[in-house]
Formats: sequence, C-alpha cells, structure tokens
Amino acid sequence: MVEIMPGVHQIEGVNANSYLILENDGSLTLIDAGTSTGGKKILEYVKTTLSKQPTDLKILVVTHAHIDHIRGASAIKKSTGAKVMIHEQDADFLSGKKKLPPPRGAVGFIFRLFSVFFRSSPVEPDVRLKENDKIGSSLTVFHTPGHTPGSITLYDQKRKLVFVGDAITNRGAKLQGSIKQFSSDLHMADRSVEKISSLDFETLLSGHGDPLRSGGAQKVRELSESLKKK
Repeated sequence: MVEIMPGVHQIEGVNANSYLILENDGSLTLIDAGTSTGGKKILEYVKTTLSKQPTDLKILVVTHAHIDHIRGASAIKKSTGAKVMIHEQDADFLSGKKKLPPPRGAVGFIFRLFSVFFRSSPVEPDVRLKENDKIGSSLTVFHTPGHTPGSITLYDQKRKLVFVGDAITNRGAKLQGSIKQFSSDLHMADRSVEKISSLDFETLLSGHGDPLRSGGAQKVRELSESLKKK
C-alpha cells in the first residue's frame, strides 16, 4: 500500500492496481475496483490507512471493463454509495447487457475454462463518460480505445499525472503497450499510446506494474515511436 504523492494512493494486492485520490473537499475517488468480489482491501485501506468512512468514497471510475478492474465494483457501490463512472463504449459491458470477446489464443482458452470462477455482478453505471469530461477536482477524461472500445486515460494536469489503465504497462522500468491477446484493436491501442504521449505529465500509473514517477511523457513518446516501427 503506497502513497504515490500527496493525495494519491495505490492499493496493492488487488490484482489490477487500484488508486485512491483524496479530493479537495475531503471525499475520495477510486480508480478501478480490483478482482475481489467484496472489495475488502480497498475498503480496509479507506478505513485504516486514510481514517475515512466508506461513505467518504463518492466516485468509482473504471478505466475499462475487464474483469480484473470491475469485479469489486458491485460490492464497493453497495458499501459506499459511490457513483460508478465508465466510458459510454464500455458501459454495457459493465452492466452485463453485452459481453466483451475473450482473449485470443491459448490465453483465451484458459480464460474460458476458468471464467466460471471469475464472474462479476453487473453494475449499471451512474455516469457514462465522454471525451474531456471532468471527474472530481482534478481529473480529465481522454478516450484511449484499443485495449477495449471504451478504455480511458485520466489526466491530472496539476499533479502532472496520468492513470492509463491497461493502455500502457510499466514492467521493471520498461514500458509496453496494450497486450495483443487482451486487446480488441491493437492498431487503435497503438494510436492511443500516441495520444497519451501528447499530454504533459511526469508520473504514469497503470493498471498493472509499478509507478513511473518521472519522465513519463518522454518515455511514452519513445514507446509510441517504437510501436510505429513494428
């Protein structure tokens, strides 16, 4: 469990990274809900580390509708009353009205085999996000599709910080783009990396891997150029 910078916390041990933002009014915004059906580690962090009540969590924003980012959403919504927000193009996957295609290749076979153990309760979004929507006191929504149709990046200009979901992953200080087997449109995903590289930021926080604490925009530009050469 890590405080990345003042007011921004990473919750580890939830499979996909979840992040909490302390808003100007003292409320909390959660980015991604992890895989636990009860959201236990997230709610424990709110109470024990931040000394907040579950009801102080007012917003849950989901970067995309893959199971490791949404499975805890239903329980967290019930425990906190938080408004659930997701991009309009992924909203029906969260609500259960549509299903995302399974991963490709051998990974997809394994996913289908064990999918019975990784179901999530449908959640009807309170807000269907669009490009340039504002969230809380500091976040701006950028539509960065490719990993899923409605994948988003959340940009905090004041903190020079981006939350990129699974559009980019930082593994051992090396960035990589969206993983092919789990992406709905790899070409579009690469274009989304280029879009992210145009933002002015230092810190990059992704759905998997470690925080990138400095030089983020330059490193994403380098990643974007390498993807163009493939």
